[in-house]
Order: sequence, then C-alpha cells, then structure tokens
Amino acid sequence: MNYFPDEVLEHVFDFLTSHRDRNAVSLVCRSWYKVEKWSRHRAFVGNCYAISPERLIARFPRIRALTLKGKPHFADFNLVPHDWGGFVYPWIQAMAKSNIGLEELRLKRMVVSNESLELLARSFVNFKSLVLVSCEGFTTDGLAAVAANCRFLRELDLQENEVEDRKGQWLSCFPDSCTSLVSLNFACLKGEVNLTALERLVARCPNLKSLRLNRAVPLEALQRILMHAPQLVDLGTGSFDHDPDTETYRKLISTLKKCKSIRSMSGFLDVGPPCLPSIYPICSNLTSLNLSYAPGINGVELIQLIRHCRKLQRLWILDCIGDKGLGVVAATCKELQELRVFPSDLHGVGNAGVTEEGLVAVSIGCPKLHSLLYFCQQMTNAALITVAKNCPNFTRFRLCILDPTKPDPVTGQPLDEGFGAIVQSCKGLARLSLSGLLTDQVFLYIGMYAEQLEMLSIAFAGDTDKGMLYVLNGCKKLRKLEIRDSPFGNVALLTDVGKYETMRSLWMSSCEVTLGGCKVLAKKMPRINVEIINEYDQMEFGFDDDMQKVDKMFLYRTLVGPRKDAPHFVWTL
Repeated sequence: MNYFPDEVLEHVFDFLTSHRDRNAVSLVCRSWYKVEKWSRHRAFVGNCYAISPERLIARFPRIRALTLKGKPHFADFNLVPHDWGGFVYPWIQAMAKSNIGLEELRLKRMVVSNESLELLARSFVNFKSLVLVSCEGFTTDGLAAVAANCRFLRELDLQENEVEDRKGQWLSCFPDSCTSLVSLNFACLKGEVNLTALERLVARCPNLKSLRLNRAVPLEALQRILMHAPQLVDLGTGSFDHDPDTETYRKLISTLKKCKSIRSMSGFLDVGPPCLPSIYPICSNLTSLNLSYAPGINGVELIQLIRHCRKLQRLWILDCIGDKGLGVVAATCKELQELRVFPSDLHGVGNAGVTEEGLVAVSIGCPKLHSLLYFCQQMTNAALITVAKNCPNFTRFRLCILDPTKPDPVTGQPLDEGFGAIVQSCKGLARLSLSGLLTDQVFLYIGMYAEQLEMLSIAFAGDTDKGMLYVLNGCKKLRKLEIRDSPFGNVALLTDVGKYETMRSLWMSSCEVTLGGCKVLAKKMPRINVEIINEYDQMEFGFDDDMQKVDKMFLYRTLVGPRKDAPHFVWTL
C-alpha cells in the first residue's frame, strides 16, 4: 500500500477504531508510522506515569480525545493512600501550551483540581466532553468554570467522584446560549441543586439523551424535567419518594407514559416503594437497569419490578434480591448479557444475600451472559462447573465471596476445580477475579487455559511461589496482575522479570516480597518503575533488606523513568 498517497492511507486508517489496531499499523513501516502519527485523533493511556504528556503530544500532534487513568485499581478498595498521586494538571497544562485542539477528556482515578478544570475550560475553545470517574480534588467551583466557558459542551459525566459541593449554584453557570448538551450526569454530587436552573437547562437542550440526577432533585421536579425532555434515552432519578395519592404522582405517571424512548434507568437513591409502579409502563422497553444504589427497594419489590423488564441486557442490583429473585431474573431476562450483584451489607449481618443457587439459575436462563460481578455468601465447585457449561462466552468473570477464604460448603474442598472449569470453558475470558479457598492448583489451570486473560485479581489465595509463576509463565496476554494477602515472595517476583516488559503493571500488597527482592528487580529492569509504598514508615534503608517485608509494591512499565511528584512515603527504587 506504500504506492497510495498519504491522504488515502489516512482515510483507510480512519476505519481502524481499536487503539491496538492503530498501534499495530504504526509498526509496519516508517511511512505508515508517519501517516498514523498525523491521523491519530484519540489516545488511551492506562497509566498516567507510563509516559509524559510532552512525549504523547510529540507522538500524536493532532490528538482530539484523551482517556487517562491514574491510581491503581486497588484504590477502589482503599488500598492506595489518598495522596499517592495521579495529577491531571500537568497533562492539561502541556496540551494547552502545545495548542492541542482537545475536545474530549476521560479521566479515571485522577486528582483533578479546580485549577485544572479552569485551565481546561479556558484553553480549548471546541471542548465537548468531560468524563470523570472515581476522581477527587475538585469542587463545584471547578464545574462552574466548565459550565461557563465550554460553549460547545455535549457531555458532562461525573461518576463516583469525591466532590466538595459549594451551594449548588454551578448549574446556573451554563449560559443561555448552551443548547448542545447530550449527556449530563451529576448523580454523585451530594449538595443542593438549583432546580430552576436545571429545568431551564434541560428545556433548551433538545438533543439531551442522558440525564442522571442526584438525590437533591425531588420527584415533583423530576416530573417537570421529563415534561421538557420526553426524548431521553437514559434516565437516572434522584429522590423517588412521594405520596401516590397526590396529583404530583398522577402527573408523573402521565408524563412517564410519554417518555417512549427511555431504554436505561438508574438512581432511585431515596425511594418510596409505593412509587415504583409508576415506572412499570416503560419497563418493557428497558435494556439497562441499575439499582445498585437503591437499598430502599426490598427483595419482593425488586422481583415485582424485574417481572416487567423482559428486554434487559444489563442489570446492576443489590444482593437483597436473593436467590429467589435471581430465579425471576433467569425466567424473565432472556437477553441478559451483563449482571452485577453488589452487597447490601459487606459483613452479611441480617441479610441472607445470594449464593451459588442464584448464579446457577441465571446461567441456565440467560445463555447470552458474558460479563459477571457477583458478591455472594458462598460458592461450590459444582455450581461453577455448571455455570461454565451454560455460559461459555464469559469475557469478564468476577466472583467475590464475602468470606474470602471460604471453601466449598458442601465438600469442604478448595474451589480450584470450579474456577478451573471457568477458565477452561470460557476461551475468550479477558478479566478474572478469584475468591474463596484456593490453592496453587487453580493458578496452574489459569496458566494452562486462560490464553486471552488480560487482567487478574487475586486475594487470600495460593500456597507457594509456584502459583504466581504458573500465571506469569502461562498467560501470554496478561497486562495487569493485582495480588493481596497471598503467600507469594521473591522467587515468584524475580524468576521471570522479562515478563514485566509486556505488562502494564503489577500490584502486590501484604505478600511475602522483601525490600531486597524489589531492589534486585529494579536493578535488573531499568525501564520498570518499582515503587514501594511505605505509608506507615515500617521500613528503613540501611537495615537487612531481605528481612524487611514490603507492605505495598506497585511496578509498572514506563518510558520516562521515575515520576517527579511522588510523596515522601513512595520510594522509587
């Protein structure tokens, strides 16, 4: 294809939407590398410290959309210190300085200051989309700057962020000329909302398709908002509690019947169960339902609601639905592809939760299921073997037993054979999280059969270093490995150090790795950053390194060497 003009190659490359495909194309020859460089408009950076913003800009000068991740995944479980790092300001500053025409920015587990949001809003005149997931460090003042200055904003999506809410007036900062919004999500904000400003904003955005509200938006305001936006496809309710014998409730029912485009619902943060029948008329068209933040809906009410949702493809729900409720899901939702069951009580006190019985029922009734997150009280090998036979198309399988070392309650045996069946039957499995009593045998199965595995999460599992080595030697496509409270030590860490060149990162906490082992690894692999998180000053340099166990270690591949913003408790070896 070298005889084609560059313009033709650019047009051909535009059909490649996968980042991996674009990367592969750039390696074919110098000509293709150059064309791909100038035609790449989107980039994904899975670790903000793997590359510098300046280097990314030099590689892709015409970038328009950037996805950037900060803290390691285990930050979601409070295992990463609050002030570890992951600052987005240097990235925004570098792009502004280089006159990059940024239009979309998606951040996950990043520290986002008000200053960074203000710089973003001032620097990129055509900015259109901001998505923040599990970020921290900013207030509604920063959101106000985005609202006031991003004239062409189409998407503002705030998911599970820690935001300091200052008086709730940021929505009034959208100018009257703002009519471009397609998606608005502020469900994670805890403060009051200027309802008048919200209603006016919704009314003047005719293309608004997704709207997710926080609990400060009452049901009567929701009814008025829906009057202005019957075109919504995705709706996240705020407070859903009202006397069903009132005129407001009757108006809501009438309004919801006119919202014929709604396909996804979430929210119900404060819910009055008697109000749930109001959504029954639109349930028949729903393909996505997220009730993971709705503890006010009990099992009986959940079951009644699910019976009306026959087209669901995606369901997030609390375990108070019980095994019986999951049986109703299996009988009703034949198109289900993704299921997440979250714990309503992490300690399992006063709540029966769900068990292997509910999972088996879903696997029988929902043959299209390919993505699972399942918090449960117990699991058996027989159940996992059955699930593997019924649903061989799993690409994500995450099982979390609330007692993480619990064996098969029927046989008392480890769950090795059950998870072995999962990895053997599910050929396309890319993400796996293990739970329950497990020995090295399960890791032998994973190394033998999980050929497509990219991310593996391990906790309280294994017997010896062999378990970790089985995974490192067998899983050729592994990119992220995260381990906690497992007996893996220096032998497992150092036997095949070349493997880390092909991976994005490795996290190990409360394992058997020592400071001496980490130093050896850092010396052998100069292109790998080996970070020790000495949060409580439990380690000291100058003593016997081989006797000092490392509480938390994070290693990752990088092109730019040690980071410059590491706090005092993070040692880069």
